[in-house]
Amino acid sequence: MEPRGATELQHELLEKYVSKDLLDKVQICTSIPGKVPLDPNKINILWQKNSYDQGNLQEFFTNKSRFNEYDWYVFNSHWTYEKFRYFFGIPEDKSIVIKNGTDNFPKRKIYKRGEPIRIIHHCTPWRGLNVLLLAMQMVKNENVTLDVYSSCNVYGSEFASGHEEAFKPLYEQCKTLPNVNYIGYKPNEYIKEHITDYDLFVYPCIFEETFCVSALEALAAGLHVITTNFGALPETCSEWPVYVNYTTNHDLLAESVAHAIDASAVYLHDEDMQKYLDEQQKFYKKFYNWDRKGSEWTNFLTGAIHAKR
Repeated sequence: MEPRGATELQHELLEKYVSKDLLDKVQICTSIPGKVPLDPNKINILWQKNSYDQGNLQEFFTNKSRFNEYDWYVFNSHWTYEKFRYFFGIPEDKSIVIKNGTDNFPKRKIYKRGEPIRIIHHCTPWRGLNVLLLAMQMVKNENVTLDVYSSCNVYGSEFASGHEEAFKPLYEQCKTLPNVNYIGYKPNEYIKEHITDYDLFVYPCIFEETFCVSALEALAAGLHVITTNFGALPETCSEWPVYVNYTTNHDLLAESVAHAIDASAVYLHDEDMQKYLDEQQKFYKKFYNWDRKGSEWTNFLTGAIHAKR
């Protein structure tokens, strides 16, 4: 199984929405400098999606003499760019922000009072699954259930073989909780097809996201989102979610998440809330659809090629 995390999925969309003729004129390396060899006959671009504190980035980014190896640095959020600018002094005149996007805007599920409230969680397990499972033990509403797709397989079989074992206790815990169902890895196509089976995307993130495509897909599908105000999540999610204040005290964080889940049952059916989720979906279709992102990339690449000539 090959990796198909957010980086790979966004690259697939780039190839779908930007002309091959244009992409053939550039060499795009994602996140880790040198992962794709530099091409002296093309414009070399580093599409940076990893966080500034990742170990495999330090050797390159702490050595400013290497910055000229790339013609351009593309960051997936303003948060990411600002971190690299602040910590490494990345050249501003060679940097640009082009955010991630999605092309999945399904017909939104309309929640009605009294129906089961279904939560989806499909992020990798080290990003807050432990907190979410603790929260589910504190949720009072018996009408709420959580389906967990969390797995290391999203990064491919090789990665999973070296990391999945460490998270088996969490997966086993999922199976013991009466309001949690552990489903495990499903490809992105399955998640997008079934995301409207759910009402909430709950992500008590304890990992500094540089964007978060999982949250984007949930917002674009019209799900109500509960998450933390950590990393780039407030930028990705804007004003639409319920934000739980991030804290390293996971017991307190879980308690706050559980309260937010229970509170959602009180208002989720309200007509104003349903209109709110309609507007949320329209917002993401307007600003984060890949028709728009493809145009941003096309304009950027065309300008970069023209300037190089």
